Amino acid sequence: MIIRPSSERGHAHLSWLKSQHSFSFGDYYDPRHQGFSHLLVINDDTVAPGGGFAQHGHRDMEIISYVRSGTLAHRDSLGTQENIRAGEFQLMRAGSGIRHSEFNASQSEPVHFMQIWIKPAEHGLPPSYQQRAFPAQDGLQAIVTPDGANGTLQIAQDTTLYRWQGERLDYQPQAGRWIYLQLLEGTLTNAEITLNAGDGLLVRESEMLSFVGRGEALLFDLPAE
Repeated sequence: MIIRPSSERGHAHLSWLKSQHSFSFGDYYDPRHQGFSHLLVINDDTVAPGGGFAQHGHRDMEIISYVRSGTLAHRDSLGTQENIRAGEFQLMRAGSGIRHSEFNASQSEPVHFMQIWIKPAEHGLPPSYQQRAFPAQDGLQAIVTPDGANGTLQIAQDTTLYRWQGERLDYQPQAGRWIYLQLLEGTLTNAEITLNAGDGLLVRESEMLSFVGRGEALLFDLPAE
């Protein structure tokens, strides 16, 4: 298990944007941190009132946004016009090509969201858009899955994304799987390590993960590479 300390993440600070990068992104490059399995980007973004990302294009990427506070206004070349509110997840499949913009819907309050990129299993898929609110619950909660079962968002990759909230996190990876844990808030501890808000944890062995603490995290179950 390898800790990715919050304090060592890359960052971008602009007049309208404060962003922390767990992996190489934009002007931030670190050869030691260029993704983990098919997980390529985890950005922790705060956008000032009225600010945002002007229309731009993507191809062959599964892009997940999780709004933690505020409201994010999404527009894309499929004709989608949606506001993503706190607690909601969005999955945009760029596929063969899509153009989109993401702006803070408020002129007075910032919007805080996680931006996640996952490489798809196939190129050239038809672009698509999904969005859903997932009511908070203690324990691990499946958000994104390969088959879209039980109302989860469906991703074109052998990857499952869970949101965890509560006081204890236990997870047993299957053989041949890697785990990436991103702690969003709170603290998690076990006999070996302590994770604080913003820290990541890379796990390449199929060992039981057991932590106690209190907070919220994202857990990615990924194929080994």
